[in-house]
Amino acid sequence: MSADSHPTLPPVRLHSDAELARDALGAPLFARAVRLARWAGTDTRVGVGGELAADQLPEAAALLGLDAADGDSAGYVSQAWRVAVDTGLVDVTEPDDDGDESGASEASGEERFGTAAPGEDLALVTSGAPGDVLDLWLAALDTVLADASVPDLDDLVDALDAGGEIDFDRLDWNPGREADFLDGVLANLYLLTVTEGGAADGPVPLPVLAASMVVPDDMGEPTDAVLEQVSDAMMRLDDQFRQLEPIGLVEFRPVDEELMAEADGPLDGAGEAGEADDEDDEDVSRYGMVRLTPLGLYGIRARMLEAGVDAPALGELSEKGADVLLDAVSLYSENAAQAEIEQWLAGREQPAAAAELLAAARGDDEGGPLRRLRCQQALAPAGPEAESAVRSVLDDPELGGLARVWLAERGAGDVPAPDPEMVFWLTVDTIAAQLATDGETDELPLLMETLTAHHAGFFEQVWRVEHPATAYVLEAMGRLHPDRKAAKEARKAAFKARSRRPV
Repeated sequence: MSADSHPTLPPVRLHSDAELARDALGAPLFARAVRLARWAGTDTRVGVGGELAADQLPEAAALLGLDAADGDSAGYVSQAWRVAVDTGLVDVTEPDDDGDESGASEASGEERFGTAAPGEDLALVTSGAPGDVLDLWLAALDTVLADASVPDLDDLVDALDAGGEIDFDRLDWNPGREADFLDGVLANLYLLTVTEGGAADGPVPLPVLAASMVVPDDMGEPTDAVLEQVSDAMMRLDDQFRQLEPIGLVEFRPVDEELMAEADGPLDGAGEAGEADDEDDEDVSRYGMVRLTPLGLYGIRARMLEAGVDAPALGELSEKGADVLLDAVSLYSENAAQAEIEQWLAGREQPAAAAELLAAARGDDEGGPLRRLRCQQALAPAGPEAESAVRSVLDDPELGGLARVWLAERGAGDVPAPDPEMVFWLTVDTIAAQLATDGETDELPLLMETLTAHHAGFFEQVWRVEHPATAYVLEAMGRLHPDRKAAKEARKAAFKARSRRPV
C-alpha cells in the first residue's frame, strides 16, 4: 500500500481490540479456515503445493456445511484451506520423493501426498489475546488480497499458450500493477470513510471508487474512452469486492446482474452513477455499493501503517504529553480534535492538565496560533479547578489574552484589563489560527470585521505587532475584509509589516 498518495490521513475511530477480534472470528472465510485447521489430522493428505487432495474436498465441504454437488464448493474449501495454511493455523509437510531421483514414482503413476496437522497458532484462536487473533486475521487478509489481484480462471485459460504456459502479454496482467490498483482503491475507500463530510458510515458507489482510480484530477468532463475505463474498473472491483467480503473487510452490494445483461458493452451511465441525487439512490445502488466494516477500517489502517503512511486513530494520544497532543490535533478537524482532547483529559487532574496544555501552547513558530486555538478548545470544559493554572499565565505575552477570555467567560472577578499590545497580538493570533484551520472561509470576513470594529486606528497600530504572522494576517484582511476602505488600509499595513521584518 503506497505511502505517497495520502501521507497524512484524518484520524479514525476504531472499535476496541476485543470487539474487532470477535468480528474477525465471525468473518465467514476466517471461521472456515479455523474449522478446517481443527479438522486436519493424520488422515489429511496434501499435494505438492500444500493443497488438499481432490478426494478430500467433499468431506471438507460437508464439514463447512457446503453442498459438495455445488460447483463452487471446492473453490470455497480450497480458499479456506489456503488461508489456514498461510496463517499458520495448519502446518503442512509437502510430499517428497524420498531421495528417488530416477523418477520411478512418476513412471508408476503413483501420486504422492504430504501431511497436515493443526498449527501452533491455532491455539491463539481460543487462548490468545485479542491482538493475537487480529494478527492472524491480518495474515488471512494478505492472502485474500493476493488472491483478489489474480485474474479469474476463464481469463487464465484463455491466456495459455501452445505449451500450456500463461502468456502474460496476452493476459495483460501485471501482478505488481494489479496489487497496487487494489491497494489504491482501498486507500481511497478508507479516506472517503474517515474524512469528515465524506462517506462516513454510508456506502460508497462503485463508480465513485472506479473513477477515483481512473479519471485524472484535472479532467473536466470525462471522455468516452475514460468512461469506458471507469466501466472496466468497476467490473474488476465488483469481482474483487465479492472476494473480500467473506473475510469481513467490506459490506458489498454487487453490480446488478440485470444491469450487466442490459448493458451493450460498457455499463451505460457508470460515469455519472456516483453523482445522482437522493431520488436516484436506488438507481445508483444498482451499480454496486461498498463500505469498509469496522474490522476493515482496522485492517486497511494496519496495512497503511506498515507502508509508512501516517494514519492516526482517535485515542492513541491519551498517554502522550500535551505538546504531542496539540501538535497532532492541530491537523485534525474541530470535531476530531475535540474527541481526541476529551480522551486525553479523561483521568487527568484538571490543574495539572491545564498547566501542561498552557505550557505546550507557547511558541512563535508557524504552528503556534493553531496550538493555542486547540489549547483554548481543550480548556473550554475545564471547571474552577483549572483557574489557578490559567491565572498563572495572565502576564504571559502569548497566553495572557487566552487566559483573560477563559476567565471572562466564567464570570471570574479581579481579571486585569489587557493592554493594547496584548489585544492586537491576540487579534493577529486568532485570525492566523482560523486561517490555518479552515482557510479563507465565508465566516472569516465577519470575524475580521468584528475584531477591527471596536478599535479606532486599528491598522495603524496592528502592523507594529511583534507576531510572526502579522503581515500574513494583514494580507488576508486586505483580500477578505468586507469594508473596502478597511481592506485598503489592511493592504497598506501589510506592506509596512513586511518592510519592517528582516528578510
